[in-house]
Amino acid sequence: MPSRPRERRAPPRPQVEAPRRNVVLTRAALRASDLLGLPRKDLAVVLGVSPSTLSRLDERPLDPARKEGELAVLFVRLFRSLDALLGGQTEKARQWLHAPNRHLGGVPAERIRTVTGLVDAIEYLDAMRGKV
Repeated sequence: MPSRPRERRAPPRPQVEAPRRNVVLTRAALRASDLLGLPRKDLAVVLGVSPSTLSRLDERPLDPARKEGELAVLFVRLFRSLDALLGGQTEKARQWLHAPNRHLGGVPAERIRTVTGLVDAIEYLDAMRGKV
């Protein structure tokens, strides 16, 4: 009986250890907030945490398995979509975030304060990226 050729499999992806992953997510969310001109108190609302919790992220970084971590992942995704659409022009990304948008029914910076608004903004940007 002829032997079957061995199926080649991609090597397993290295897993980032949880504490490092948490720090990376925290830094990404804070940096995105800074680049978009979103005040920390507003980022706290987006993530569903208190401003004091946000100020202690050095001691306890965001865990992507928790609610605030999931929201941080979405917020970073919003930033990355804007960055891709606008070619890294952070000033234009800031303008987009803080200007009224009739398709979203308001100012994106205000809309992303709710989970529904954050998801709507991401879906809108995903649709825009699909047209490019």
